[in-house]
Amino acid sequence: MRGRAAVLALLAASAWAAPGEARRSGFEDMGASTQAMQRDDAMNPAMLWAAEGEQLWARAPAASARSCASCHGEPASLRGVAARYPTWDDALARPVDLSTRINLCRQRHQGQPAWPAEHQELLALETLVGLQSRGLPIAPRPDPRLAPHAARGEAFFRQRMGQLELSCAQCHEERAGGKLAASPIPQGHATGYPIYRLEWQGLGSLWRRVRGCMTGVRAEPFAAGSLEFTELQLYLANRAAGMALETPAVRP
Repeated sequence: MRGRAAVLALLAASAWAAPGEARRSGFEDMGASTQAMQRDDAMNPAMLWAAEGEQLWARAPAASARSCASCHGEPASLRGVAARYPTWDDALARPVDLSTRINLCRQRHQGQPAWPAEHQELLALETLVGLQSRGLPIAPRPDPRLAPHAARGEAFFRQRMGQLELSCAQCHEERAGGKLAASPIPQGHATGYPIYRLEWQGLGSLWRRVRGCMTGVRAEPFAAGSLEFTELQLYLANRAAGMALETPAVRP
């Protein structure tokens, strides 16, 4: 209870977001030097992962397997794809996110085992694919099969969870624009993943960020690639629809 009281006191000291406030990317809440790092590909550390992704794209993982390029051609052929995920997978009869799609392609078409969550090569390919859609508006598919999953994702977003009984919405809607300790509270739009965080000194997925939030409120984190996490991603994609995709973004 003491930990919960401390967090609630910090939130109470934060500024409330103005009613009807326009949507803001976390980019707008960063300092000038961090913004410059994201803007300049020569300074953006995440571009190292994109470069690795280009090598993986062109290389078959085994002598008997095909490369990504052998099916898709140049990476630019996937322009717009990342802006539409999560999307429906017919074989699984459920929505999947982009990292799961990459692993499914790896299993179904290359005969290789799936990479685990946060595997550097999985992040590299996801960054490369996301980079092809940089600057395009996030545009979830209008697929009626996705609607109930997005609704459940919104319920997760608004549900109090963990020992601290806090929801995503309490921070990223009610208190957006304020501060938790010395850190600004963003609106929580998932516009730039995979993302390079200075705190991590490395690249990470949206799942890593959500896992950190859920652990912070002492809740059991969703498993990577799980239906629950994918449903939350669906809602976040709908919530950010029309905002520009920033992959690969940089954050403090």
